[in-house]
Amino acid sequence: MRRLQRSRLTVFLLALNSLLSACVTKGADDSPALTKDQIKQFLLTAQVVNVHQSKKGITNTKRLTLSDGTITHDASFQPVDEHTALKKFGNGRSEVQFVDSYKYNIAAYALAELVGFDDMMPVYVERKYEGQTGSLSWWLPVKMDEADRVSKKIEPPDGDAWNRQMYKVRVFDELVYDSDANLSNVLIGANWQIWRIDFTRAFRLFHNLKDPKDLERCDRVMFERLKVLKADDVTEKTKPYLNKEEVKAVMVRRDIIVAFFQKQIAAKGESEVLY
Repeated sequence: MRRLQRSRLTVFLLALNSLLSACVTKGADDSPALTKDQIKQFLLTAQVVNVHQSKKGITNTKRLTLSDGTITHDASFQPVDEHTALKKFGNGRSEVQFVDSYKYNIAAYALAELVGFDDMMPVYVERKYEGQTGSLSWWLPVKMDEADRVSKKIEPPDGDAWNRQMYKVRVFDELVYDSDANLSNVLIGANWQIWRIDFTRAFRLFHNLKDPKDLERCDRVMFERLKVLKADDVTEKTKPYLNKEEVKAVMVRRDIIVAFFQKQIAAKGESEVLY
């Protein structure tokens, strides 16, 4: 009789443990229906209950599990903040006044809110963890990144929808001039939603575009917001993460992007350029 009771107790405890594990996993991986302001507040105040080292990237990124007692969700923590007068890379390339900083993640999200690109980025905030200050971003439920998709030769189910998203990514990449933009920075959700992440090497001081040929078409709302974007608004929105020269470079690139699309509209017609 006692053996039977112990057996039942064991089954019950195993079932309970399985249920609790499922609940924790669901909370960490699923995206609850929160507003962006609620996500920001969660990222800033929720308690860190677990930590894992990220499998990708070279900026000491950590995957933190956060909980506020009601919601449990993961976040990506990047504390990198390197400033070097001359950076030499393994491929022979060098960069003067090299910066690799978490601050650019936060600045990129702030700029994205101004130009209508924040729906394609995770929310970023600044937070301290274990004595280090860094950017903390909402962990996204993705099935692969663009590097995986390309290597496996997987085609998007809706080519037009995919292209419309990629056009926006390319316009924003030119605006922020990310010197380290790569395929692993483009994440793909289960419904083929694209997310652009990791801008720690963006906001270079160049007064030109990185890859002008990447500009093909532009989202209509994004184009209108780019046209009315003001340096004062960028300065206010991105302080203290961008300095005066970085803001100036953004605005110069904005001018080039707007002029390019205006010329394309004049030559091809608005419907062929904007969507």
